[in-house]
Amino acid sequence: MNDQDILGRIQALVAEEHGLREASGAGHAPDQARLKLVEESLDQCWDLLRQRRAKMESGENPNDAAERPVSEVEGYRQ
Repeated sequence: MNDQDILGRIQALVAEEHGLREASGAGHAPDQARLKLVEESLDQCWDLLRQRRAKMESGENPNDAAERPVSEVEGYRQ
């Protein structure tokens, strides 16, 4: 997976997240389980993209970056 693939995945997840949130604004209850999964997937994608860019900037192979588990990514402090 390259940066463009990751960015495409991020765009798709953001669109889905917005759709889920907009549905809740129209008087429908959002699918909380799906919304949580989408948010976690977004965090993983952003983390992977940051890893790839950091490796590239430091002269390492960006393909050595790996998706980290949700438990690790969600544990980061902002």
